[in-house]
Amino acid sequence: MSLQIRDDRHMRALTGVSETQFEILLEVFFMTYTKMQWQAYQDGSAAGVRQRRPGGGRKGALPTMRDKLLFLLYYFKVYPTFDVLGTQFNMARSKANENLYKLVPVLYQTLVHLEVMPPREFATPDDLLEALAGMDTILIDVTERSYRRPQDNQEQREHYSGKKRHTLKNTVITALNKTILFLGRTFAGHVHDYTMLKEEFPPEQAWFEFMAVLVDLGYQGILADYVGEEIHIPHKKPRKSKKNPVTTLSTEQKADNKALSQIRILVENAICGLKRYNILVHRFRNHRKSFEDDVIGIAAGLWNFNLNY
Repeated sequence: MSLQIRDDRHMRALTGVSETQFEILLEVFFMTYTKMQWQAYQDGSAAGVRQRRPGGGRKGALPTMRDKLLFLLYYFKVYPTFDVLGTQFNMARSKANENLYKLVPVLYQTLVHLEVMPPREFATPDDLLEALAGMDTILIDVTERSYRRPQDNQEQREHYSGKKRHTLKNTVITALNKTILFLGRTFAGHVHDYTMLKEEFPPEQAWFEFMAVLVDLGYQGILADYVGEEIHIPHKKPRKSKKNPVTTLSTEQKADNKALSQIRILVENAICGLKRYNILVHRFRNHRKSFEDDVIGIAAGLWNFNLNY
C-alpha cells in the first residue's frame, strides 16, 4: 500500500509540493539514487564486501522511485510515528526506520543538485556577498522548534529555552523575495539569538559593510559590534526610571518600527514556509545523530525549491 494521491491539492497536503514540482524532484531523485547505488556497489566490490549488483534481489515495500520519494516527503510533511508510517506503506516499524535513514541522504543530494540548498556557513564576507548574487538587503531572524526532553541534566539545561520547553534553534537569513540565503547550524535552545549570530559571523570581519541588514530586538548590540551603515534594528521601549519617567516611544520611533516590521515580516513568511513540514512543528522525536540538523536543511531546500519551481 502506498499513498493514493487524488489531485494537486491532496499532493500538497501530503507532501508539501505540487504534482508538477513532484515530477521535477522525482527525475533528479531517480538520477541521484542510481548514482549513489552504483557508487556504493563499486566501493563494496573494491573492498570485497559486496557482490549483488544494484537492482538485484527481492523487491521491498517501496519498489519504485515514486514510492520512495512519496515515502520521504510524506514523513517530512506529516511527521507520523514509525508505527504509523510503516502501516501506511505496508512495512514493519523497523523497516520504516531503516528506509527513512537510507533515503534521506538521497533527497539531500537531490536538492543540492537542483541548487536550492542554502549555504550552512561562509568563510569570508566575500563568500556572503557572492551568495547574495547582487541583492543588497538581507533579513536575519532565528527559528525555534520543540525538542524532546533530554535525560541528561546538563543537556536539559542546554536545551531549555526558558519558555517551559526544550528547543533547537537556527539562524535564518533571507532575501526580500523570501529565498533562504543562509541557514545556520543547529544550536540548543538556551543559546541567545545574538550569540548564535556572533559565532557564525564573527564581528571582527566586515560581514555587513556593503548591504542593508534588518533584525529584531533580539540582536541588541549589533550596531556597536558590527561594521555597516545600514544595519536596522527597532527602537526599544525605554525602562522607567527617575531620570526617564516616560517609557513610551515617540511618534517617529513608532513609525520607524512599523516600517521595519512591514519589511521584516518577509523573513517570518520564509520561516513559516520551512514549517509547512510538521517535522519542524511537532516535538522532535528522532535520536539519530545530526538528524535534527539534516531535516531543517532539507526543509529549507524544499522551501527554496518551491519558490524557484
